[in-house]
Amino acid sequence: MNATDVQQIVLGALEGLASSPLFVLALVIGFCVVVGFTKLKKTSGGTAMVVKSLDERISHQPMVYLTPTAPRGPADQLKAPELLEAARRT
Repeated sequence: MNATDVQQIVLGALEGLASSPLFVLALVIGFCVVVGFTKLKKTSGGTAMVVKSLDERISHQPMVYLTPTAPRGPADQLKAPELLEAARRT
């Protein structure tokens, strides 16, 4: 075994070690891009290019969100005692 054989073995090992992570990285990036493009479908009722939920995907209607002043049940975080007290102080 001479110096050129050792050099070829070392270069082959380095090439193999470098190509494996690059292949996995390209695979993950490609998967993310493909999955990302599948999200860019309009719903029939919405104007956004992004599907925000499974309900929107199934019903083909845009999501109807609550207004900031809408009641949110018994545990209304917007009307927490700490926030009310802080608002009274200012």
